[in-house]
Amino acid sequence: MWPCLSYRDARAAIRFLADAFGFVERACYTEGDAVAHAELAWPSGAGAIMLGSADESNDLDRPTGSALLYVVTDDPDALLARATAAGAEVVRDLKDEDYGNRTFTVRDPEGNLWSFGTYPGS
Repeated sequence: MWPCLSYRDARAAIRFLADAFGFVERACYTEGDAVAHAELAWPSGAGAIMLGSADESNDLDRPTGSALLYVVTDDPDALLARATAAGAEVVRDLKDEDYGNRTFTVRDPEGNLWSFGTYPGS
């Protein structure tokens, strides 16, 4: 699965996602000041996201800042510390769920919600 996000400032979003969460930029194609397409990989190799600059020609009428994503991590405690140091807004602090997941949720600068936890699915 490849979640696709639009950002008003895609270049800043790429920097934030790398600094706060550890995503690794694999590709970034620009057209002037706009990011036409970028691909960011999750460090474990277990997934990636695509993103670009929001504009009338490529955003398919999707509002920016409306996504909710869940990403599996082995160390949510360290990732939360990294994310908050980079300026992520904590929406839900670390929590141990009854089903064994340790998770938290933060908001990126454009409003997208990112949940990270140990639950890999079943």
